[in-house]
Amino acid sequence: MSPRPCLLIAGPTAGGKSALALELARTLPGGGEVVCADSMQVWRGMDIGTAKPTQAERAAVPHHALDLADPHRDAFTAAAWLACAEQAIDSIRARDRWPIVVGGTNLYLRLLMEGMTKDAASDPAVRAELDARETTDLRRELESTDAATAATLHPNDRRRTIRALEIARLTGAPASASRRQWSDAAPRMPEHMRLIGLDWSVEAINTRINARVQHMLDAGWKHEVHALLNKGPLLAQPLEAVGYRELSDAAEGRISLAVAVEGIKVRTRRFAKQQRTWLKKFRVAENSFWIEADHSPEGAWSKAVQAWLEGRSRTMDSPSPT
Repeated sequence: MSPRPCLLIAGPTAGGKSALALELARTLPGGGEVVCADSMQVWRGMDIGTAKPTQAERAAVPHHALDLADPHRDAFTAAAWLACAEQAIDSIRARDRWPIVVGGTNLYLRLLMEGMTKDAASDPAVRAELDARETTDLRRELESTDAATAATLHPNDRRRTIRALEIARLTGAPASASRRQWSDAAPRMPEHMRLIGLDWSVEAINTRINARVQHMLDAGWKHEVHALLNKGPLLAQPLEAVGYRELSDAAEGRISLAVAVEGIKVRTRRFAKQQRTWLKKFRVAENSFWIEADHSPEGAWSKAVQAWLEGRSRTMDSPSPT
């Protein structure tokens, strides 16, 4: 018997991806396990604001690629996630179960489809040389050699500035060139993978985003941030997670909680817009099935996906139980 295909679930934040993954893991023949593809769920202690699966959900269905790094002292790379995810997927398939990859970091999904290309690799010697320099000096070099990338980065974004310069050193071309080449192309879907996409209208997903932000706050997100800060300052990388910088600023008196909450909602909606840009390219991938989520009851999604996997349906605007 050939191994189960690997399912990739894509869609905007707050769109119901995790719930669909859990339902598929519980109901697919032979059962499944979830591999989380979220660059912020790798941080230990950052649970509520990253919508990390609960302990009860993890007890019901095995989850992988969570809690991999300490937000107070560790760095984390896409390459590290990819190695962890590929190992988990191989192990799940060897047990004749379904690997179900779910998350909001579409870069991770694309790396899983296409592998870590040369321009995404890293050279410790080059990284060390760049890291020894002042941020202002690095910024000047980036502005002079790759103005397009510099225009997208905050002047104090040291990590991404170093990464852009590293790519240029390793490939001989500016990071913006490789980014355009990659982003303009449809992803290449391996034969053993299937992509399931959740497509939402802007109005519907924004309503869900606002509701989820409030739910996270009611669940104790502010207290989670306080507990993290009591252990020490968060590194710049985990602070990129939507909401943690805003709530940190509120905790330390730089802004009010009301201003922080509104800022979180705005940033999350912008993040969803960025995700939709990525998903436009995912829509044309082979072996993909898309659900028009606005017009489809969530309880029917899993059965629709399973019908498609069984070859009974290729497209369905309004999935219903079969």
